[in-house]
Amino acid sequence: MTVGVARVALHFPASGSLKTKRSAVKSLLDGARARFNVAAAEVEHQELWQRSTLAFATVNTERSGAESTISKTVHYVEESYKATVLDVSVEMH
Repeated sequence: MTVGVARVALHFPASGSLKTKRSAVKSLLDGARARFNVAAAEVEHQELWQRSTLAFATVNTERSGAESTISKTVHYVEESYKATVLDVSVEMH
């Protein structure tokens, strides 16, 4: 069994309020959950208007499956027009 975890630090340059940022974060989290069946949450910077760190996790019987799911999820966030990716860290356990 392999657990894959990705942390993605984001900047929301167009966000002028927490409401705007939270709407964009919710859209990213819900989209990732629906497309890739991952656990997803905002884990840092909840009270900042233009910053956020999201975490995504998956469990698979094979390492390659977990790596593939995490890679696709990170790519989905990177391709989003909602935010700029500042940093990505991936761990496999």
